[in-house]
Amino acid sequence: MSDESPSHPLPVATAIEKSGSGASGAQARGFVLDPRAMFVGGAVALIGVAVFALFLWMVPNAAARELQAACRGLHAETDLYPVLCPGGKACSAPVPAPDFTAEDMTGKKVSLHDFRGKVVLVNFWASWCGLCKTEKPSLNEMASAMASDDFVVLALASDHNWGDAMTAVLETLAPDALPKGQLGRDDIAAAYRKGLPNGTPFKVLLDPPAGDENIGKITASWGIKAVPESALIDRQGNIRAYFGNKREWQSNVAETCLRSVIEAN
Repeated sequence: MSDESPSHPLPVATAIEKSGSGASGAQARGFVLDPRAMFVGGAVALIGVAVFALFLWMVPNAAARELQAACRGLHAETDLYPVLCPGGKACSAPVPAPDFTAEDMTGKKVSLHDFRGKVVLVNFWASWCGLCKTEKPSLNEMASAMASDDFVVLALASDHNWGDAMTAVLETLAPDALPKGQLGRDDIAAAYRKGLPNGTPFKVLLDPPAGDENIGKITASWGIKAVPESALIDRQGNIRAYFGNKREWQSNVAETCLRSVIEAN
C-alpha cells in the first residue's frame, strides 16, 4: 500500500515517500530543502540584519541631533575655543574636556575626572564679575531642583583667595548674613555657615589667577578670557555644549538642555 501524496506542494520542503519492508509495512518519510526557499529565506534574513544595523546607526545620531536642538534653545556656542579642540583648530562639540584639579572650601583637592559617570556643568565665574553675581541665583535654583546622583554643578571661581569667593556667594544668596565693614577670613566663614547652613547645591572650587591676572589658571587654560562661561560635560567626560556669558539656568529651556544630556547617557 502507499499513502496519498499531498494535494499541494510543501512551500519549504518536498516530502519523499519510501516504502517500508516487513510484515508491518511501515514507511519512513524524509525532507529535502528547496534551494529556492533557502535563497528567499536567506535574503529576508539579510534584509532584517541590514534594517537592524541601520536602526542601531540611526538611534545615536538621532539622539545627538535631539541634544543639539535642545541646547540650541539655550544658545549653545557653535564653535569651541581652539585650545579645546584636537590639533588646536576650531571645532564643535563633542570633544574631551580638559581635566583639572582645584581646591574646595574644606581644602580638599577635587578633580573633574572624579565625577566621571555623572553629567557635569562647570560654571566659570569670579567674585569681581557683576554678571556672575546676577547669574548665581538662577544657577543655585537649578542646581537645587536638579540635584541627583547623575548630575553635579562645579562653580570654578577665578579668585586669589577664599574670602573673596565666599563673600561673593553670600552677597548673591544670603546678603543679610554678611556683616558690614572689613571682615577677616574667620568672620566670613562664620557668616557663610550662618547664612548658608546647608552650603550650596553647587560645589565651589577656587581657581587662583597667576600674579596680577584676573582669570584663573585653569580657566585660562580652557581659552577663557572673560567670565561667566559654562561647559556641559557628559558621563564620558566630553564637552557636549558650551555657553558664553550668563544664562537663565532655572528656565525650562535650560532644564531641557541639561536633561537631554543626562538622559542620553
